[in-house]
Amino acid sequence: MVQREKIAPESTVDPEDVARFDRLSDEWWRPDGPMAALHKFNPVRVAYLRDLLSRHFTVDGRPRDRHGSQPLAGLRVLDIGCGAGILAEPLARHGAVVTAIDPAPRNIEAAKDHAALAGLKINYRCATAEALNAEGEVFDVVLAMEVLEHVRDVQGFLRHAGAMTRPGGVLVAATLNRTFKSFAFAIVGAEYVLRWAPRGTHDWSQFITPAELGKSLEAAGLRVFDETGVVFDPLAGKWRLAHDMSINYIMAAVKRV
Repeated sequence: MVQREKIAPESTVDPEDVARFDRLSDEWWRPDGPMAALHKFNPVRVAYLRDLLSRHFTVDGRPRDRHGSQPLAGLRVLDIGCGAGILAEPLARHGAVVTAIDPAPRNIEAAKDHAALAGLKINYRCATAEALNAEGEVFDVVLAMEVLEHVRDVQGFLRHAGAMTRPGGVLVAATLNRTFKSFAFAIVGAEYVLRWAPRGTHDWSQFITPAELGKSLEAAGLRVFDETGVVFDPLAGKWRLAHDMSINYIMAAVKRV
């Protein structure tokens, strides 16, 4: 049994969101379950991370072979808000040394069980970003993917995430823009019409604009060097990268040396 971490009042974590996702622990790995949209979204973010990190972390001055069997070999990666490991597992298969944390204990239990069945070694921990940062951990890559819209102190969260990114390392965040279009698509459409996500999953007031995220990353000692939108292609039935950042977007920043 994974021990539940006590969430301090000053924590960046939103206890209500933690409890909501904790209740879904048994459903995370069902492709047709409540996390169906995340399963469909996952391939595009894995490909983005593979390509971005292969270019950034060179070997002998050359980009890594992104089409090789383990393009992320040896990179120490932290996945914050990992859920049951939907992103952590493919990164581990790409050769990354993955530590994945989530404050929801049942999610971590589900993640450990699934990784064991898959024969993957992933360091799963029931912890918050601030708790891990207090231990002095540092990583080549820190990920905050679909997490920022669920924390109650974005700037504080990014300070902790930035502190755990080594100089020259990369922090990557994927989140939702705060626009009328995102309200219509991500909340009304995804939660109430298409039912891609359980109702109440998102709070539009917690969405963050690219300008706000960029400013917070700069304040945390990082420099933004890449950003892209992610859109759903209804004809192909899948997500793809795009210039349109009005709903979903990904931003990458390097830690200043």
